[in-house]
Amino acid sequence: MDDAQNGEAFSPITVHNFSERILEQVIHFHVMKLSGGFFLWVGSSPVLSNLAVSMSSRYDSMPLSTLVMGDPSNTAPNSLAQRLAKKTKKQVYVSYSLPMTNSNISLLVEDRIKKEVELHPEHF
Repeated sequence: MDDAQNGEAFSPITVHNFSERILEQVIHFHVMKLSGGFFLWVGSSPVLSNLAVSMSSRYDSMPLSTLVMGDPSNTAPNSLAQRLAKKTKKQVYVSYSLPMTNSNISLLVEDRIKKEVELHPEHF
C-alpha cells in the first residue's frame, strides 16, 4: 500500500535475496528495491567494501556514474551500476564485494543479475 508523503506516493523498501554457485564459488546477491531505483550488493562474504551510484542523464546516452566509497582503481562497481542503470532506466546503487581474481566471474555474475531482472522485474 502506498502512503502519501509530501504529496508524492511513497513505496516501502522491499528486499530480495538470491545466491548462485559460479565457478565453484557461492555468490550472494542482495537487492533492496527503493522508490525510483534499487541497491544491489554482490559478494561472497558480508563485507561492504565499495559503493557506486549511477543514473540516467538527459544530456548523455550513457548513465552518469560515480564511486561513493571504496578503491577507485576497482572499476567493477561503477561499470556494473552504469550498465544496470542503462538497462533498467533507474537509479542504481551497487556494492561489488568480490575479489578481482578472475575476469570471467564478473561476466557470469552480471549474466546472473540480468537473468534475475528478467525473471523477477518486480524486485528491481
